[in-house]
Amino acid sequence: MINRGYGNQSGVHHPNCATGNIFDDCGATVLFSSTALGGLDTGIAASTATGRGLAATPPPHWSSPGIVFSMKVAVVQHDIVWEDAAATIRRLRPQVTAAAATGARLVVLSEMFSVGFSMAPDRVAEPVDGVSAQFLHAMATEHGVWTCGTVPTRVAGYDKARARNRLYLYDPTGNEHHYDKIHPFSFAGEDAHYDRGDSFLTVDIEGLRTSFFICYDLRFADEFWQLAPTTDCFVVPANWPEVRRHHWQQLLVGRAVENQAYLIGVNRVGTGDGIGYCGDSRIIDPLGEVLAAGARTEALLVAEVNAETVGDVRRRFRFMQDRRTHALRLTD
Repeated sequence: MINRGYGNQSGVHHPNCATGNIFDDCGATVLFSSTALGGLDTGIAASTATGRGLAATPPPHWSSPGIVFSMKVAVVQHDIVWEDAAATIRRLRPQVTAAAATGARLVVLSEMFSVGFSMAPDRVAEPVDGVSAQFLHAMATEHGVWTCGTVPTRVAGYDKARARNRLYLYDPTGNEHHYDKIHPFSFAGEDAHYDRGDSFLTVDIEGLRTSFFICYDLRFADEFWQLAPTTDCFVVPANWPEVRRHHWQQLLVGRAVENQAYLIGVNRVGTGDGIGYCGDSRIIDPLGEVLAAGARTEALLVAEVNAETVGDVRRRFRFMQDRRTHALRLTD
């Protein structure tokens, strides 16, 4: 089922492009330094990423109230204080605020964004209204944007030693949607501590049909194929280790190209429990072009996405109609 999202744009503030505020003069893509964000412990990478067809002014464009044909999305590529949600949230607050100030309508954080990829749910799992979900809710309602990230979540009635790796999505009015990771990462023992989900999540975000997966889900093309006909953009928060960074980079592009959809991949940086992470966050268009990319440091990536572009690509290159999704019989 597609959940119909926030529609009324009235009262939502989008800063104008002007010298001296957070936008650059062209307003296409904005990345920040640690100074601009109030002196974070780790600076924001000052790389550039400009997509094709970006608007000349920062605000998103819509032809009638509630229907956005193109909009900005923001990726916060960030470090995490290991198993310390309060400390991580203190560092993330100015970064999310900066992301919202670009005029982005959707702001995405990483997998288990506040504590890291911990296999100790007895220590880090939160109730459904825990501090991490509350933070996402507060950022959405304070800034009038959509926010998402995943949180180790303890569902009522479950054993304290088990949880769900749950993605929370909040709209600008504070309404919640969630998705539980359907493929726990058994290679690292996630399946021994986190129960798998059993349903997908697709939400209409101001005209952009957006489906959500988490990290290891990226390796399973069949789920993406199922949702592709009703999806303009896939969002994949992750804690993908540096040792397999090539897989992450290639799979992101592959999922975008084969499904002719935008792909937003959000990975963390830094070290968690002895494992290194190198970021490599990406915003990729339906033809596989990288519109924005992060490297090994904290970064704010901004790009403009457009549902009409998805439709145009699918009309021009009618590949999806040739898929054979039913089972084929092996012959002797």
